[in-house]
Amino acid sequence: MSGVELPDFHIPHAEKIEWMIETNGWALEAVAPRSDLDPPVPAHAYTIGLPSTVGFPEIALYGLTPAAANGLLSMVVDALRGGTDITVGDELIGLLDNGLRCRFAPVAIEEATARFPTAVAWYRGELPDVVQLLYPDRNGFMPYETGFDQRMRLAQPVIGDL
Repeated sequence: MSGVELPDFHIPHAEKIEWMIETNGWALEAVAPRSDLDPPVPAHAYTIGLPSTVGFPEIALYGLTPAAANGLLSMVVDALRGGTDITVGDELIGLLDNGLRCRFAPVAIEEATARFPTAVAWYRGELPDVVQLLYPDRNGFMPYETGFDQRMRLAQPVIGDL
């Protein structure tokens, strides 16, 4: 196979986002962890395109792999498309498996602008509302509760307003 050139599949990032939105109605931006920063930035992912697709704020999710984040956020989008009413700010039971609780906490616009640059660029600086999807640890404690697994604090920081 020497001498055979492979095609260049490099696509500009903005075009990838546009393709995902055209294909699915929304895009997922996965962000790798950064331990070289102070404070460290955990792995996270966020949506782009939900307000126009399902009339819901953009969703940020911390502490999951990109594949797991995509699966969970796809489930949320499917629920919204199916007419499920998700209230921002309240704890919900029934959205996650096994009766686990979750909460969509509003994120201050200044915080969202600093943390989600691809969304800021997509919206040309006019970022819509953003919420953080908070989920429990293995013992069922939410990140803002006393019993929450301390080892998970860095992986799932609470940036949303409770």
